[in-house]
Amino acid sequence: MNRELIMVIEQLGREKGIDKEVLFEALESALLSASRKSLGPGDNVRIHIDRKTGEFRVYHRKKVVEEVGDPETEISLTDAKALNPEAELDVELELLQEKPLQDLGRIAAQTAKQVILQKVRDAEREGIYSEFIGKEGQILRGVVHRIEKRNVILEIGKAEAILPEREQIPGERYNPGDRIRAFVLEVRRSAKGPQITLSRTHPGYLARLFETEIPEIQEGIVVVKATAREAGERAKVAVASTKRDVDPIGACVGLRGTRIQVISRELRGEKIDIIEWSHDPSTFVARALSPAKVSSVIVAEEGAEAPPSALVIVPDNQLSLAIGKKGQNARLAAKLTGMRIDIKSESEIETERADAEEAKAALQAFAGGSAEVVEALEAAGLGSPRAIVDAGREALAALPPVGDRADKIYAAAEEWLTARNQPAPESPPAGDAPAGDAEPPTPGT
Repeated sequence: MNRELIMVIEQLGREKGIDKEVLFEALESALLSASRKSLGPGDNVRIHIDRKTGEFRVYHRKKVVEEVGDPETEISLTDAKALNPEAELDVELELLQEKPLQDLGRIAAQTAKQVILQKVRDAEREGIYSEFIGKEGQILRGVVHRIEKRNVILEIGKAEAILPEREQIPGERYNPGDRIRAFVLEVRRSAKGPQITLSRTHPGYLARLFETEIPEIQEGIVVVKATAREAGERAKVAVASTKRDVDPIGACVGLRGTRIQVISRELRGEKIDIIEWSHDPSTFVARALSPAKVSSVIVAEEGAEAPPSALVIVPDNQLSLAIGKKGQNARLAAKLTGMRIDIKSESEIETERADAEEAKAALQAFAGGSAEVVEALEAAGLGSPRAIVDAGREALAALPPVGDRADKIYAAAEEWLTARNQPAPESPPAGDAPAGDAEPPTPGT
């Protein structure tokens, strides 16, 4: 019987992929639970199964005392010395029970069965969790098992995984039995076992596909630096080469575009722009806006909290191409570079420059040619007629170099705006601060 038990445990371990030691511990725990009636309810009892012979042994843990009050948990020093000459007072000893384990009743046997089954289930779940927790960020193949409320349930080996609707490429349809690849987004424990969440829209899925389909990336010759996606429509991938004589874009595209076409088909025809990465932010931003041609890029200083930003100037005929349909090209470029991108045409920049020069000339005229007044206005952020009118007379009068000239400068600024069909806003009620102009939305952010 004991040998048969060992054989059953070994076979069960192989079938379920569970360590034999876990099964032995489960059986010991089950036998202990089932034997409470004969062994007593105390927590000082332990059952051990010999891993080689399958023999059962029952051990009682007892404390060495001078006078025994509870024979179930205590042993006298004299008796303890007889068993172990090194025994001392207040030390716990584990003693082997000579009486063999009694036969279990029907209820006790059922209890043991339930404990073993629960332990086996727990071990299976832990094994699945341990297997897949290390696969986060990788691609797995699975078979569609069923579809629940538009969420796709896949079988991946011994486990089930979920592909939520939000992580599916728009327009894709799945049927039971379909074989698909997906990106392991998250693996977490839950009451029903490991919860494995997959994605086909995550940018990491695109990066992993490049690693799978392009040998140069597998070998480390070409590196994927960044990815940005709008699943099912368009994506941008920044790549770099670790060897000067290898063209990273050519390696990814492949002969006649064969490599990139395989990846695009996997993503339901998603258009993929491959861009060469650059250490220089200006160059990288200009390349990220491909296929539009860029005249110049001005990268602003990175603040402590605000993300870095860039002003991109493009020829007039490239503005719509740079922004893209519904701002898609600029939006993807911003995601790829991690920067806030503001795109303007050359004519817009020229108009702004002319307006700024005109406004500065007007400011000097308002100040009567006084360089001190002009400097004070510019330092206070009132370097244009619009800013002066928005600030109001009181703010002007508060500037020491302006003083009594506040009314005259304010009136001149109002007249300047009216002449250019830019009427000043209505004066706010007393006690309210004047409202500033709202900034226009920035393309690409």
